[in-house]
Amino acid sequence: MTEVQTETVHPRASAPAIATEGLGIRFRRNRRGRRSFKDLFGARKRRTRPGEFWALRNVSIRVEPGESIGVVGRNGQGKSTLLKLVAGVLIPDEGTVTVAGGVAPLIEITGGFVDDLTVRDNVYLTAGLHGMTRAQIDAKFDEIIDFAEIGDFLDTPYKHLSSGMRVRIAFSVIAQLDEPILLVDEVLAVGDKAFREKCYRRIEELLEAGRTLFFVSHNERDLRRFCTRGLYLDRGALVLDGPIDEVLDRYNADSGTAKK
Repeated sequence: MTEVQTETVHPRASAPAIATEGLGIRFRRNRRGRRSFKDLFGARKRRTRPGEFWALRNVSIRVEPGESIGVVGRNGQGKSTLLKLVAGVLIPDEGTVTVAGGVAPLIEITGGFVDDLTVRDNVYLTAGLHGMTRAQIDAKFDEIIDFAEIGDFLDTPYKHLSSGMRVRIAFSVIAQLDEPILLVDEVLAVGDKAFREKCYRRIEELLEAGRTLFFVSHNERDLRRFCTRGLYLDRGALVLDGPIDEVLDRYNADSGTAKK
């Protein structure tokens, strides 16, 4: 039987922050295709059906608490999929994902936000979905809004915000979570340079406090700034796991261009 396990455990001194073993997930190119329970729990060696492809396969990693990991690779090679598996948004078709503690995911800026609700209501809704109590949100509300620099838009429907403003409020909420693992996937590329630098300083503060970082970016300077270790994914496979400089050098050599 295929072993499908996404597990959250309480952190221990000897436990990794994140561990995957033989991790794999497949998708169908035809969005209308549906997967049955037989697909989910079928044999590991089942032949891939026409129209299916493995977004990730046989990925095994161990991340220690406090590590900062940069995930690199061309578009469509499984980087965001890996983060979503760690976040528990996706369920693997084979292998295991074990996460010690919770995650603060900044993966998709629209996740948890409702277009017709105001900024104020969305802060309470989204923070609540991530486990904050109303009392905790009340205590952090002004700090969230001040960081996002969005105080003039508290009663504006979320759907009327620009993409940059949506990033501001999403990051401000996620940055207040006490979860030990921070997942960041490209979203900070949207928005103005000054606010992006403000977010980056906040990430550095979280790293100094011992948080674990999973960071997906095509910006080489950002990867070198935050990450000490890199994972290079290509066609769903883990090509290289090593120091970030070594991983970026290999990726640049394979792609034939240096990333700015």
